[in-house]
Amino acid sequence: MKRSKRYRDSIAKIDRGREYPLEEAVDVVKNLPTGKFNETIEFSAKLGVNPKHADQQVRGTVLLPHGTGREVRVLVLTRGEKEQEAREAGADYVGSNEFIDKIKEGWFDFDVAIATPDMMGDVGKLGRLLGPRGLMPNPKSGTVTFEVAKAVKDSKAGKIEYRVDRGANIHVPVGKVAFEKQKLIENIKALMVELLRAKPASAKGRYIKSAHIASTMGPSVELDTAMLLTELR
Repeated sequence: MKRSKRYRDSIAKIDRGREYPLEEAVDVVKNLPTGKFNETIEFSAKLGVNPKHADQQVRGTVLLPHGTGREVRVLVLTRGEKEQEAREAGADYVGSNEFIDKIKEGWFDFDVAIATPDMMGDVGKLGRLLGPRGLMPNPKSGTVTFEVAKAVKDSKAGKIEYRVDRGANIHVPVGKVAFEKQKLIENIKALMVELLRAKPASAKGRYIKSAHIASTMGPSVELDTAMLLTELR
């Protein structure tokens, strides 16, 4: 695969055989050549779990203290008095069957879908459409709830969902390149704390095998996870 000159220049600034302390890693990523937009910084980790086992699934949510830096479009599927509650909380789209029909027709112009429990009989039928896109409301992520206002505000404020994939990897956005260094550090630490809390009791050996951060168009920088874990204790 042919890489751009900017990417090659970025690679040259990274010691690929080194694990970087978090603060230094953030400095490196923020100071790499960037594209013509405010790139997202993504955190990824390889976990010491076997996702094929139900008791080793790692999934949850975390409210990043400084958000992700992107505008989150929220759809709330509900009826009755909860519709007004959702609108007042800042939801972008609020309704029931009209939006379910739009989704069936291929409409996905939202980033988070929240549903009240009484809607799940109908919403459940959208699983094959919403599931692969990571948009299916789920009680574990707090997106199936009668506490509509809280769910909307949390989503708008930077609540993100993490979920281990088939390869035992986690990939989540933790901010933007333009964020202040300390805000990125605090977001990453908040995520790490939640990942550690989510460690399955059945997981053996080293839990966080490796972790990296990278901007949208840039190469990844490996974190010194041993040092980071020590800082979090």
